Amino acid sequence: MQQSEIIEILIQNPWFNSLPKELADTLLHKSKIRVLENKQFLHKKNDQADGFHCVLKGRVRVSNVTLEGKELVLTWILPGTWFGEISLVDGQPRTHDAHAEGETTILKLPNGAFEAMQQYPSWQQAIMKLLCQRVRSTFSLIDETGCLSLKGQLCKRLSLMHKGLQDHQTSTQNTPIELSISQDSLAQLIHSSRQTVNKILQNLQTENIITIRYGKLQVLDVDLLDKLSQI
Repeated sequence: MQQSEIIEILIQNPWFNSLPKELADTLLHKSKIRVLENKQFLHKKNDQADGFHCVLKGRVRVSNVTLEGKELVLTWILPGTWFGEISLVDGQPRTHDAHAEGETTILKLPNGAFEAMQQYPSWQQAIMKLLCQRVRSTFSLIDETGCLSLKGQLCKRLSLMHKGLQDHQTSTQNTPIELSISQDSLAQLIHSSRQTVNKILQNLQTENIITIRYGKLQVLDVDLLDKLSQI
């Protein structure tokens, strides 16, 4: 992957784009590219942290496994998104499994480089902002789980995924955004059954909010989808 391609992906992320140019250049210079095969683990729960990561291509599935062996999916990390700073800051092990879905390209800032960048006050402030985003996302997830119906929870997840892809799409791209995700995966996200998710999706299609294709969804009415996902 060429440097120009990497930069084009990174600047779609508001957090990275807000970094001072010198700091962004240092982050890019000290990071290394890693390619993961389909289903290859980036890290497992309770692993010690070995770096700060950003997805460049593909996606990373973040999940936990119950004592009964059932996987509970927390989220998918899409291109342009940085993650993994929490364990680097507090020194504690990873809280979830993270593995590639499809061939996935990662940009990795190793531990030592992450620590070395602490000498820059602007880096410390940037990491603090990123941690604040995590806290806000956690509160939002708690509210979503406790207050929204299953339909509302599903609309929330679809809305977030659509926004993530929309933010990553360049201004020159006018193709409709498709969400490539199975109904089984959506069911895992909201801890429900595939049958329930299928019924909700069919209702959303009837309401002309989405259109369904095999393994893919296209959002037709973003505003209404957002409205249904509000508490």
